[in-house]
Amino acid sequence: MPFTSLNLAPTLLKELVVQNYLQPTPIQQAAIPAILNGKDILGIAQTGSGKTASFVLPILMNLQRGNRAKNRHINVLVLVPTRELAVQVKDVFLLFAAALPIHIKTIAVFGGVSINPQMMALQGANILVATPGRLLELIDSNSVHLSEVETLVLDEADKMLNLGFKEEINRIFLLLPKKRQNLLFSATLSDDLQNINQLLLHDPLVIKIEVEETNIALIAQSAYLVSEEKKGPLLRYLIQQNNFRQVLIFTSSVYKADNVADKLRKNGIEAEAIHSKKSQGARTDALKKFKAGNLRVLVATDLMSRGIDIQFLPHVINYELPRSPKDYLHRIGRTGRAENPGEAISFITPEDEHHFSVIQKKMGKKVTIFNSEEIDFKNLK
Repeated sequence: MPFTSLNLAPTLLKELVVQNYLQPTPIQQAAIPAILNGKDILGIAQTGSGKTASFVLPILMNLQRGNRAKNRHINVLVLVPTRELAVQVKDVFLLFAAALPIHIKTIAVFGGVSINPQMMALQGANILVATPGRLLELIDSNSVHLSEVETLVLDEADKMLNLGFKEEINRIFLLLPKKRQNLLFSATLSDDLQNINQLLLHDPLVIKIEVEETNIALIAQSAYLVSEEKKGPLLRYLIQQNNFRQVLIFTSSVYKADNVADKLRKNGIEAEAIHSKKSQGARTDALKKFKAGNLRVLVATDLMSRGIDIQFLPHVINYELPRSPKDYLHRIGRTGRAENPGEAISFITPEDEHHFSVIQKKMGKKVTIFNSEEIDFKNLK
């Protein structure tokens, strides 16, 4: 099914071609026509499935055809769990809104930065992408009103609930008009999410996109059995020996992310860490450099990875294993996208061996494990 069959405006179709969107993904095929027709949506799909465009495109179409709310009364509210995802979603709105013949203003608001510029930017905004806490601050200061919201989107709803935003989300729900379109997207369907679904959605179209085996097949997976103290030398060896130019490394904590990045820099490998304790400016700058290919290594925690969406990322390394097989698939799925091959490497300590066996069983794929004791680190730079 081509994009031309989804009732999108010619200007948007032209921009899709320019941006190399060749065929709609499964979630785009199902969601775009339904959202254009005013249906509520419950979309269960992994990051990287194309869900952002699946709601951005029809929302812009509907806004183009409808009435715009008065000043500081937005038409569309998109709630997200992190600052990085807020910026990413805003950028997709801006990209496609620029192709429309009418002006539609989108802004993103989030904590960790001054609230005053965000208050000023809300002047004339039609679409607001927000983290829950900062949105409530802006509402309390009368900078924005939700009484004319026509479309509500909860993106990465599972992460918002896991991060303890449930109380804030419930407060926001009470301020919204009862008659509106609701679009809820999540990677998983937990009990909390079921409760939100029952409260929020009216006769929704349920779209569940399974993780595709073809995506995993594009990823060359390997692992190294290594002691904790040898992880640093092994990491430097792999980067230098294979001349990795763009590699995303996952750790399980903020402390470890900083530690890994610091050691790489001390050994002449350009690296930066991205996590919740970094300033917004530092996070934005590191992500921008990494996406542009101007930063060799980015070290991230799982939460911060939600805003890292790079179509041709060649290498992912699990410096530490995630807690669940689903998180493992989410991590390695950052590479091997858009039918481009990628490589995922995991470091396995003796204590990790059983857990990694569980991950492989759940994934339905055996991973070749090498013994790092056979590697000579003496000539490491």
